[in-house]
Amino acid sequence: MTGTRSLTVGIDVGGTNIRASVIDGGGEVLDTVQAPTPHSARALEDALDRAVRELCRRHPIGAVGLAVAGFINSERSSVRFAPHLPWQNAPVAQRLTERLELPVILEHDANAAVWAEYRFGAAAGGHNVVLIAIGTGIGAALLIDGQLYRGTHGVAPELGHLQVVPQGRACPCGKHGCWERYCSGTALADTAIEMLATDAVRSVLATDVMRDPGSLTGRRVAGAAQDGDPLALRVLADFARWLGLGLAFVSDIFDPDLVVIAGGVSSSAPLFLDEAREDYARAVTGAGHRPLARIRTTQLGEAASMIGAADLARAALPVGSRKSSRVARTSR
Repeated sequence: MTGTRSLTVGIDVGGTNIRASVIDGGGEVLDTVQAPTPHSARALEDALDRAVRELCRRHPIGAVGLAVAGFINSERSSVRFAPHLPWQNAPVAQRLTERLELPVILEHDANAAVWAEYRFGAAAGGHNVVLIAIGTGIGAALLIDGQLYRGTHGVAPELGHLQVVPQGRACPCGKHGCWERYCSGTALADTAIEMLATDAVRSVLATDVMRDPGSLTGRRVAGAAQDGDPLALRVLADFARWLGLGLAFVSDIFDPDLVVIAGGVSSSAPLFLDEAREDYARAVTGAGHRPLARIRTTQLGEAASMIGAADLARAALPVGSRKSSRVARTSR
């Protein structure tokens, strides 16, 4: 029989959806529920309460971990700020712990993802590991000697906002030329538009964009590249160059032995990763005279942050905890 400490819930609290999964001690997803993300703090916490209780009715749960895209305090108890969620300086862990009568911890979603990859996926066996999650922007996480590095105030590392182009593309963070403005799903579309403005490339993608500029997305560019579209292939080559250059900066600072590429854009890795590795190898300081980091893609995919949050919640449980059955019998 599965012990009560071996099952925990990991929740990916996204701006659009909440996904909550029961995770066992081996990192396997056993059960999942999903719901839209409400727009007020109280409604969001109500939705999280309902999701956990639904899973508790079917499984003996020992603890809950929330993966949040935002600034988490160093105690992993409060959300300082989350750009797509209604929490600001909110003691979320305490409030949910009181409601659920279960231990609840918070973690940055990229930190949770790299922890999951380290424990169960692509980063297994790594020592100093960087995860780069490439989606709408860039999320990042860092393991040093197998331990999560969160910085003094719990907000490190914001690698997506390294300035790679002085006075470059405007970034929602308020700066210009951030790495994620050239190396993200959003950047794929922006680069395509810039290329069309300076060079009339003959391609199906170019024709589609001229007819309906609003239809252009990073996913559309990646799909066109898969089909051999000339414009899309040029965009992906530019993306690979920026990824390689950014990884060189990261290696100059952290000297990792392993880099994991995650996020939605990682599914298109065959289109850009080999070129990015070559650009990284050329751009890193001391090129040709130092070992290079291994660069892998995620093994756990979109489930990584849930798996990692659940595993970190399990690690925080006191040995012998048996509080799981109580919430399963409680209804609100």
